[in-house]
Parts: sequence; structure tokens; C-alpha cells
Amino acid sequence: MAELTRADIDEILKLVDGSDFDELKLEMGDLKLELRRRGAGAPATPAATPAATPAAPTPTAAAARADRVPVVAPVVASGGGSEIPAPLLGTFWHAPRPGAAPFVKPGDRVEADTVIGIIEVMKLMNSVPAGVAGTVLEIVAPNGDLVEHGQTLIRIQPV
Repeated sequence: MAELTRADIDEILKLVDGSDFDELKLEMGDLKLELRRRGAGAPATPAATPAATPAAPTPTAAAARADRVPVVAPVVASGGGSEIPAPLLGTFWHAPRPGAAPFVKPGDRVEADTVIGIIEVMKLMNSVPAGVAGTVLEIVAPNGDLVEHGQTLIRIQPV
């Protein structure tokens, strides 16, 4: 497993700074990294210490695991429907893996907890729930494109 460099840590700090998260815990092999914003209940300085726990899962297993991310409230679009924004910065994927069927397509009925895509950040896959029940009108963000926090991913007609 490759070591975490200072540049990697700087990139993580930028991603956390541009997100709504107050805390991040990352474990890679024997390295344990915990970051907290000021006022989030602990010191604001990053702490990187060797972990006394068994080694973390292999990168392949970690990439296959999809974590839930906070839902950013849907925005009512001017032409009707709701725009579902990206909850964080990363690469937006329509399907769980290359060649697989997309999570949703126009015309599909979704619930608030239906996964509409994955945002990949530093090889970690984060499931993105719809946040609203309705019918998918349009997939806005192209598959494999970098999306920014708040950028529209899909449009849904609420029910």
C-alpha cells in the first residue's frame, strides 16, 4: 500500500474545507488520520498516528464499499421538478461499476433513500441518495465527470 504523502493530506484538507463535514476519520493500514473543524468538539489540528488495530481492508474492498453522504436539500427548478445537488466534490458515476446498469434513468420512480449515483473522492465511493421521492426527469451530470459541491446531478419531479 502506498504511503500517504503531505500532498495527499493537503488535498484531503482542501476537500474537507469545501464540504459540509465537521469531522473526518481515515484509516489506511497502520496510519490513522483524524480531522475536526474548530468548534466540532475536539482540537482543530490534524493528528496522524499509527493505529493499534488490524490492517484496513484492501483498496479493492474499500473501493467496492459505498458510504452514504449527507443529503443536500433538493432545489426547486424553474421549469418544475427538483434539482438534486452534489453533496460533495468528486467524480460522479451513474453506475456501481463500469458496464453495470445505471442506478437510475429518466422515467424511474425513486424514493428519498434511493441511490441515484456515486461520487468518488480519493478512491472512496460515496453513495448519493435522491433526497426526495418522485420520478427522474433528467440525468444532468455526465458519467465520469468531476462535479462540484452543489452542482445539479439529476432532476426529479416530486410526487
